Order: sequence, then C-alpha cells, then structure tokens
Amino acid sequence: MARALVIGGGVGGLTAAAVLHQQGWAVTVLERSPALEPVGAGISLAPNAQRALDVIGLGDQIRDLAAWQSDGGLRTPGGRWLCRTSSEALAERFGGKLVLLHRATLVDVLCSRLPKESVRTGLAARLTDPGGPGQPATVTTDDGDLEAELVVGADGINSGVRSALFPGHPGPAYAGFTTWRVVVPAPERHFGSHETWGSGELWGSHLMKDGRAYAYAAAGVPAGQPSPGGERAELLRRFGHWHEPIPEILAAVTPEQILRHDVYSMREALPAYHKGRVALLGDAAHAMTPSLGQGGNQAVEDAVVLAHHVGPADPDGDPGPGLAAYSAERLPRTMDVVARAYRTGRINTTPRSRPVTLLRNALIAGVHRLGPNLVLRTLDGILDWNPPKARS
Repeated sequence: MARALVIGGGVGGLTAAAVLHQQGWAVTVLERSPALEPVGAGISLAPNAQRALDVIGLGDQIRDLAAWQSDGGLRTPGGRWLCRTSSEALAERFGGKLVLLHRATLVDVLCSRLPKESVRTGLAARLTDPGGPGQPATVTTDDGDLEAELVVGADGINSGVRSALFPGHPGPAYAGFTTWRVVVPAPERHFGSHETWGSGELWGSHLMKDGRAYAYAAAGVPAGQPSPGGERAELLRRFGHWHEPIPEILAAVTPEQILRHDVYSMREALPAYHKGRVALLGDAAHAMTPSLGQGGNQAVEDAVVLAHHVGPADPDGDPGPGLAAYSAERLPRTMDVVARAYRTGRINTTPRSRPVTLLRNALIAGVHRLGPNLVLRTLDGILDWNPPKARS
C-alpha cells in the first residue's frame, strides 16, 4: 500500500490526511506536540473551504455548526456603522455563509475521518531526503527513520520541511502588526458580528453556535514588543473605551485566555510547493495575514487539490507529475490571496493621523452608499472557488 506521511497535525495537515486516507493511502500524521491542541481560538470557514470539505463528506456537518447570523459590518470605535454586511447577500453571492467555530471543534471533526492509530503525537519529524522517481522520501524521528511514497509538509509558519526543501528562501517576514484572540462566554445582550477600525487598531466580535463569543484585536506595533502590564491590561488600555460589546467581552477575559501573536506573511513566493515526493501546504507554503480570514481556508483548499492531483494510492506510481500540477494550480492563487490579505492588513493596522482616519472612514461609508455589495466584491475570486472535479 502507498504510504503518506503528514508532518503537522493542524487544520491543513489533518484535512490532507483525511482526503488521502479516503483515496486509499496509508496515512500517518506526525505531530510534535504531545496532543492535538490547535494553536489559536476561533476559525471562520468560508464557502470556498466548505466546498473543499464536501469532497470528504464534511461540508454539511460544518455548515450545521453555523451560529444564527444577524447582519454585521464595519464600525468606528464610537459605534457608528460605516457599512453593513448581510449574511444573506454573502450566501447569495458566494454560495454559502461563514461558519465560525473553535479550532478544536474542527480538529475533532477532521480526526473523525481518520483511524485513531494514524495520528502520532509527541513525535518530532525532520525531512532528511525528499526522494524522487523510484526512491521514497525519508523522514527522521526519535523512533527511527520512516519512508513514504508521499510526504506532506504541513508544519506551519516556521516549517522545517520548507527550510529543508528551499534553504535559500527568506521565509515569512513581519507584517507590521500583532494580534490578540480570546474565546469567552457570550455577553447577555445580543450583538451582531462586527469589525471595528480605529487608527492603527482593530477589534472584531463574533458569536459561535456553542454560546461563546470569539473576539480578536490587532494593532500596528514593532515586532516582539511586550506589553509591560500584561496583555489584558494592554487590551483594556487600547479597547476598553470602545463601543459595546467590547468592554463587556474584556470584562469576562482572564489573562490566561488571551493569545497574542506577532503576524508574519510570506510575500516572496517559493519556487514551487513541492520537490521530489514532498509537498508543502498551508502556512508552510504561503503564510498570510489573518486580514481576510483565509489562512485556514486556503490550507483546506491546498489539501483537497493536492490529493486530487496525486490521485488514488499506487505504491508503484510516481507522484512527481501530480505534485507539479499541484504547485502550478495553487501557487498563483495562494500568492494572490497573500498579497490581498497583506494590503488589507496594512489598511487597518497602520497608525494614521486623525484627519487621514476620518478620510478613510468617509471613503468606506461613501463606497457603501454607492452599492452595499461593493464590499463583498473585494472577496470575488476567493470565496467563489470550487474544488477540482473528481476524476472520471
């Protein structure tokens, strides 16, 4: 039986494992952490990722996890709406609504498609030979060397697999801002999903179906700059005076619940997303800012397209042509999303003078008055993606 090793047990790696398992590959997921505890809090699965998950029969299960969605939009720190968005309009344009869920929930759903023995945690893995025609790839672990007809590098933004394949590439660079993320019980008062833009700062609040609220914040600051009084104090200082429900959410947050990460983006494309019998996906291939909410979504797309091109398991086959087709299809699309996400992040996290901020807000409100769906058009070419058709 053809063997596939997936290095990294995040969303992209587990999706790749699930779809390859469905195609008859003997899959092993190697995760260095002692348990599958996903980094991060909430994840928004857009219609493009939902359609990708349809390939392994999980799309409807994910759609059933969608919370009731009222109209949302973009606000100022004082609470004024700059533009309103409609979940119904988004569904009509892109074929589905956004589904917000905890990353741990998504990991559990993906693992349900895998044999339990296929996921090995607490085991660091290092690519030592990418293999080639007639030669398997080799991965070294503390338990010894493993060979496989296919290796998937899904080991995140600091990917060791990427460094092994392309040692001269500079990798991701700091995008100019840091983020905070929390999940807390939802406030008693109802609120619509929203993102709020200040000057070089933003906040977003969203409800999940399980009765919790997912909130995130971002600010343009130098990389590695610690918060002297702690992260909760920093959030209160920056956002505690903004409109409700932001103060109410912050009041429910404990310091241990706050995740803070500097944001990095890989604006310089890799030469390819493969070499030998090894493929890269997700942040290992194209780390992007969270500004469009597409990082995890693009990783899910990667996994499905990769499996489509390598095809059903064949121990005597050569995945090289399929991996080349995967690179050719995914590299231009994902790098376009990387660029668009970076530009969006710079717009809403670059500190600006008050007159410039007011002008930006006026332009956003003016564009919205000209056509409420103009905001949705900025997502054309991203959320309307469809997976490749199954081989006949």
